[in-house]
Amino acid sequence: MWSSVTVYTGLAIAATGVGLIVRPIWRGRGVTRTRGLVVGAAGAVIAGIGLRLPVRESRVTKTHTRLDETSPVWQFRERHAIEIDAPPTRVFEAIKRVQADEIFLFRTLTWMRRGGRQASQSILNPGSAAPLLDVATRSGFVRLADEPPHELVVGTVVLAPVGRREPPTPQTFQEPLPPGFATATMNFLVSADGAGGSRLSTETRVFANSASARRWFAAYWRLIYPGSALIRQMWLRAIKRRAGRGSLAV
Repeated sequence: MWSSVTVYTGLAIAATGVGLIVRPIWRGRGVTRTRGLVVGAAGAVIAGIGLRLPVRESRVTKTHTRLDETSPVWQFRERHAIEIDAPPTRVFEAIKRVQADEIFLFRTLTWMRRGGRQASQSILNPGSAAPLLDVATRSGFVRLADEPPHELVVGTVVLAPVGRREPPTPQTFQEPLPPGFATATMNFLVSADGAGGSRLSTETRVFANSASARRWFAAYWRLIYPGSALIRQMWLRAIKRRAGRGSLAV
């Protein structure tokens, strides 16, 4: 997270520098233009440092969840949680049924993620009628665990050497892959709160298995992290709303 903050701080400073450059060209002020060049360069350096900060590897010390079993080692991680006034069975059903249009800003953020390009149906370009997890598992994700009403885990390959990308299978996450791969797993974990409600969390872990894959994905992760975090928070809220309406909602 802090590396992403560094990147966006640098980009903001660089944008300020560009503004100082453009404004004096309009007004004819050479002194401020030089200052803008300095500010812009400083911002670019800060952003570059943020993109290249080293990553740290983390490892599960004791297995508690199916996510721990499928992704015991990672370098990139994010986690979000929400309290829901509904029992675990209804929450778990809502996880499976929620659609992209129920998630605030989902289409806007995924449109930005794919650079505005047209694309076949996938989690970055879902249809309007299918549950989002169904779209994901038809377009590059594989279901690794499905244990109602407790935990659901999906996984995908987010980085592969040229010509080596194939549809993932559960074995993809059990056996060592050749260098140059990065795999991602995400879970939804539901637990009863003891008062008739539930606590729902989602966690994403990414493991890159070579130095070049770690460098590439680190830069990508730090750029997309704010939008990725917002999507997951809005996803949890959509699940909460659907669970509150009852499991029969479509």
